[in-house]
Amino acid sequence: MNDKKRRPVSIADALTGFLAERGLAKRVEQATVIEAWPEIVGDRISAVTKPLSITPDGILFVAVKTNAWMTELGLMEPELLKALNARKASEKVRKIRYRLDR
Repeated sequence: MNDKKRRPVSIADALTGFLAERGLAKRVEQATVIEAWPEIVGDRISAVTKPLSITPDGILFVAVKTNAWMTELGLMEPELLKALNARKASEKVRKIRYRLDR
């Protein structure tokens, strides 16, 4: 097809196509967990944590304000993983690693 005769596409469609071509769509989808963290874990946990990053193999790194909260969240990990993975995103979080936020 002649490039001059191609129909315009929305920016969203162009970006989706670009990410798919570059093999980045999976990582972008995976990273949505960081933005969704406060909604998923609630105000109480969100107030003392900050999601930092997620690895390609599904390990979510989270900064935590105190050692006590790190311990509590470690005990809550199965429930947190269940809530995180209940979202529509197909790329699952398989582990949460906590670090003290200094």
